Parts: sequence; structure tokens; C-alpha cells
Amino acid sequence: MTDNLDATDPRTLPGFFDALADGTLLGGVCTDCEQVLLPPRPACYACGSRAVDVEPQAREGQVFSYTAVHTPPPGFAADAPYTIAVVELADGGRLLGRVAADYADVAIGDSVELTVRELTAAEREVALDYEVDWPVHVFEPR
Repeated sequence: MTDNLDATDPRTLPGFFDALADGTLLGGVCTDCEQVLLPPRPACYACGSRAVDVEPQAREGQVFSYTAVHTPPPGFAADAPYTIAVVELADGGRLLGRVAADYADVAIGDSVELTVRELTAAEREVALDYEVDWPVHVFEPR
């Protein structure tokens, strides 16, 4: 049940990123329709059910869609262009993140694996106060 959620619950962004910092990728799984929710949330976006369990998820997946960011927010201008993708993980959920490859070297269906790293100095400067301890997830080509 999702009553009395606080920031430690993995169905919140702080709880999700705390688990990721500890090396565990967690997803919500709707017990009514089996939709995988990444990051987890208190209610299913597919059917609206509040019966959401939290389960570890596979870090491996395939690029579902991708694009290059040429005009990023000011704090990330030095990184441009960079590639972001929606990755469909082996357990069925989809997660958006950076890909550690040039746009020209990425294709739909490419195998990738989620890795985690700390924020760079530039990322730390633009992060909100509560985000500075959150890790960054990056998809590495396999």
C-alpha cells in the first residue's frame, strides 16, 4: 500500500536514487496489469492501480529510441552534443538516460548496460540541493 510515503520509499525519486547509489536498480511492478514503472511510482500509469510492488530490475537492455542533444541547458553546454536514449530493459521497463557513445554510433536495438557514476563538477553546480547526492545513470554500449 502506498499510504504515508516518505523520501526513503523507493516509489519516490529520492528513494529510487538512494537505491541506485547503493547499486540496485529498482522498478515498480503493477500487480494488476504487470506494467514495469521506471522509476517506480505510487500508482501505475498504465491502469491507475495503486497496487505497486518494488522489485530489482535488470541493468541490460536495448535502445528503443534515441536522439542527440545539441542545445542543452546552460550547465551542460560543454557536453554537447551528447546522446540520450529510451532503453527497454530486459525486465520490460523503459528508462531514459545518457548513452556513452556518439549519436552516429548508436542504433535502435543496440545492446546497452546501465552504469552509475557520481555527478561531475558541472552537474553538481546545476543540481538542486536535494539532487547533489543522487548518482547519474549512463548506458554503456555492450
